[in-house]
Amino acid sequence: MEELNYKTALEKLEGIVHKMENENPEVDELAGMVEEAAGLLKFCKGKLRGAEGQLNKAIEKLNEEEEEQ
Repeated sequence: MEELNYKTALEKLEGIVHKMENENPEVDELAGMVEEAAGLLKFCKGKLRGAEGQLNKAIEKLNEEEEEQ
């Protein structure tokens, strides 16, 4: 089983969208795809928020170092 990371999640989302647009899935399959997409979107959102937090901390640290000089 491949490890889920942002890139993998995004690729899976793109695959789901492609399938929805081009293959006209049955209602039951569509419901499962929407559920999977929602989980992937939640995962990606969490990753982006985490990265944003790390970037903000790094910027704060740089600003503090500049003020000390």
